[in-house]
Amino acid sequence: MTTTPSDPTPALPGRPPIVDLATWQAARDELLVREKAHTREGDAIAAARRRLPMVELDGAVEIVGPDGPVPFLDLFQGRDELVVYKHMWYDGAPHQGQCEGCTTTAWHLKDAVYLNARGVSFAILTTGRWDEVASYVEFMGYPQPWYSVRDVEAPVGGAMGHIICFLRDGDRVFLTYSTTGRGNEPVNGSLGLLDMTPYGRREAWEDNPEGWPEAPQAGSPVGGHGSPICWYWRSDADGVATWGPTSRPVPQWTRPGATPVETLGRHGHHH
Repeated sequence: MTTTPSDPTPALPGRPPIVDLATWQAARDELLVREKAHTREGDAIAAARRRLPMVELDGAVEIVGPDGPVPFLDLFQGRDELVVYKHMWYDGAPHQGQCEGCTTTAWHLKDAVYLNARGVSFAILTTGRWDEVASYVEFMGYPQPWYSVRDVEAPVGGAMGHIICFLRDGDRVFLTYSTTGRGNEPVNGSLGLLDMTPYGRREAWEDNPEGWPEAPQAGSPVGGHGSPICWYWRSDADGVATWGPTSRPVPQWTRPGATPVETLGRHGHHH
């Protein structure tokens, strides 16, 4: 059954108004104008990003991977461009105590075949000791190349938790771009899809209509009302958002053989 604007169906609590298809299409077309402007501005920003100046660095600086110390230059795998994700690390923490945000990002970057096809290599760097990192990578089943940059200076080492891009010219290596904060979001396709859904990310900072269901309450801000940004997701075995000793980054529950309860210990409870 369809309805006309002059004969509206009563609105459902906490839902958008109900209209006929033509009325919906008109509203959707109006929003499309703003979406197209947003796309064009994004294209212009990307063009400016490609014109940023570069910083040369020592491509021979050594980092540690599965085959021991290798020069940073090796991460390019012979390609001209390199995208790196810098994964935060908590020394001594069990696997389920590692960063939920970085886990989420790494999970969405399971392989780089499409990047490779465009001449771009990808790697994950972290400040953890290699033995801890190798065990974690095996636990998660990550196929990406991982390396430890412990005690390596920025921009190869340094602060973690963001994306950074490099360009190679022969044996010369240049820093070209890095993200901050929510600049990591393009990696996470789940966020883009949630932004299209009626309830969005269900985070407290979002601007939602009056009467919209609040984000799920939890014993902590994570995944519920008050969460600062959407990728801070941890849950227990029942999928309840929590920071408690039975919680872990959400992707880890899908890992084959994951046990329902493991004690985090004193290192595993992080904000």
